[in-house]
Amino acid sequence: MECRVTSLLRDKGFKVTPQRLAIYDVLAKTKAHPSAEMIFNELQPLYPTMSLATVYKTIEILKELKLIQVLNVGEDSFRYDAKTDNHPHINCCKCGKVEDILGIDATDFIDTIASQTSYRLTGQQFYFYGVCSECQKTEKLPQ
Repeated sequence: MECRVTSLLRDKGFKVTPQRLAIYDVLAKTKAHPSAEMIFNELQPLYPTMSLATVYKTIEILKELKLIQVLNVGEDSFRYDAKTDNHPHINCCKCGKVEDILGIDATDFIDTIASQTSYRLTGQQFYFYGVCSECQKTEKLPQ
């Protein structure tokens, strides 16, 4: 995986730095869909001189190279996912957790949208919102 990222960075004229590889590695090894701040906080002990700006710049490069996708889960809250195929996400409105929803085929829905509009679809993102099972356990139940 690292070789592919290194090659893509070099082929597109970007410097290959340990920080850039580490940022991609964090995204590739998690299902948590972290924010830039979460990535920064995870890598800060390993790269104490790295800035949050470096994380944001690297995210933009990785997005341009189509190595990650940017998720806007609302309120300008951006999260990042190295799983770049089209798949829906679900966001907990209480704790902010974002998870993949796998095994859902939205092809018919997408085809319907394409056929009922004058648009040439170039992509889509599906977001669902709710309260995760962990947060449900702490909710006060109505009496």
